[in-house]
Amino acid sequence: MKKVIVIRYSEIYLKGKNRGFFERVFATNIERALRGIRHELHRYSGRYLVEGFDEEEADAIAERLKKVFGIHSMSIACETDNSIDSIAEAAFAVSRPSGTFKVETHRADKKYPLTSVEISREIGGRLLAHFRGLSVDVHHPSFYVYVDVRENGTALVFGEFFPGADGMPVGTAGKGLLLISGGIDSPVAGHMMAKRGMTVECLHFHSYPYTNLQAKEKVVTLSRTLSEYTLVKSLYTVSVTHIQEAIHAKCAPELMVTLLRRFMFRIAERFALRLKAQCLITGESLGQVASQTVEGMTSSNSVVEKLPVFRPLVGFDKNEIIERAMKIGTYETSVLPYEDCCTVFLPDYPAIRPKIPDILKEEEKLDVDGLIAEAMQSLEKIDL
Repeated sequence: MKKVIVIRYSEIYLKGKNRGFFERVFATNIERALRGIRHELHRYSGRYLVEGFDEEEADAIAERLKKVFGIHSMSIACETDNSIDSIAEAAFAVSRPSGTFKVETHRADKKYPLTSVEISREIGGRLLAHFRGLSVDVHHPSFYVYVDVRENGTALVFGEFFPGADGMPVGTAGKGLLLISGGIDSPVAGHMMAKRGMTVECLHFHSYPYTNLQAKEKVVTLSRTLSEYTLVKSLYTVSVTHIQEAIHAKCAPELMVTLLRRFMFRIAERFALRLKAQCLITGESLGQVASQTVEGMTSSNSVVEKLPVFRPLVGFDKNEIIERAMKIGTYETSVLPYEDCCTVFLPDYPAIRPKIPDILKEEEKLDVDGLIAEAMQSLEKIDL
């Protein structure tokens, strides 16, 4: 009898002839998540088994796997031969000594001499004889003992299902570039796109020295947390200090945020094309702040010429976003009091519904191409 971890995948089972592609990427992502831990990964009938590891590392492996998209659920199980005596020994190992229980059996091996009901009855009887504090409750038990009789002469016995991250394996739905700030929203947006199988690269705009190095480190920490889900190991940063100074000196103050965001989207698209990314991703939510109105988003979109812009949070309210940020582990970092570039030179009354003719008139006062070229020269890559 040995300890293994059973992995059950999520939506991959819906795939047809291209299922093999999704399974290969899925297995690769599992291997990457477990890098540095001795283990073996094997596939059996739509399930994967992690085995060959030190048993004291089982919980650490399960924690890493919880962040791998495509996993629906996991179980830490005892693998044994399929004799009823061996299954019973494994059941003793996963059972509690007291309380109410129910045995549920899945019999993939249809040639096994006992039916699923007969296996459950036999194991249940042996558990009652072994633990005097147990009683059977088939309707509302305090715990379950699960038996899975496989076709290869083995059986898996376990007591719990641990939820996985669900979604699709990262790397099966193209590549996107996330405009990541130090706030709550953008890391959640990146997480949601990665959950749909997209590889998510991160680009951050900063205004050093108007923003301090702590603000930059905050984004590095957020990107590092996000990389545990996306498997991406780099963050890219671009300085927009000179752009903000030019806008502040020459343009109407109420349009400063709108103009800056248009520059950000232009720069992001150019860099995304360099990375061979297929879309831009933002954490915008409709109506949350002045720049996130329909008119503001239309203004930003109008400068993006070749790529779509995905806003996975557009219909979310703030509490929903905060709840997700807490769940993925970015919230505590996001609320640290270090400001990002969008708060620099912030006007008292930013335009809520900017008009394109007014924006174009203000941009005529700026050397748009020159400012973008200077920004691209400031590009920095940070290893996470």
